[in-house]
Amino acid sequence: MDRLDLLVAKNEIGDLHARYMRGQDRLDADLQHSVFWPDATADYGFFKGSASNFVTFAQDLLRTHEANHHLLGQSLIEVEGDVAFGELYYFAFHRLIEDAVPQDIIIAGRYIDRYERREGVWKIAHRSELIDWARKEPAADSFMTSLPDALLGARGADDRSTMRDWLRTA
Repeated sequence: MDRLDLLVAKNEIGDLHARYMRGQDRLDADLQHSVFWPDATADYGFFKGSASNFVTFAQDLLRTHEANHHLLGQSLIEVEGDVAFGELYYFAFHRLIEDAVPQDIIIAGRYIDRYERREGVWKIAHRSELIDWARKEPAADSFMTSLPDALLGARGADDRSTMRDWLRTA
């Protein structure tokens, strides 16, 4: 594999990461499904099975949260022909309501992936999630109520990132 092919492969794999996280945070199951091969597997410890079933599980779980936000960190992608292996760092924020009190769960960890290129297309063939640390604490962002004109993120079609017609003329 020459350097240009390697760069293209890593870029296409990086797009998989971004689409996976966007699918999670915006509750877009179709987008999240699209990054996996139909026969892909997933092992998150608390869930082990098909990647398709994991997406359904994750979407159902995240729908019960008030908000989610995932940040991607450094990644190491090693390409071996039509197979690649990756380690991707992440930082996840989950807002829940427990006993009428907003709670934040913050998780830092890594995805350990195997990617496969089939007929010229890269997708995830296996994903494992490792949790390096986590914490839970009461929400501390009540100051946001003092900013009534702040533009807040949302899920699905209510998020400005989905409003291309608006953005074209903004």
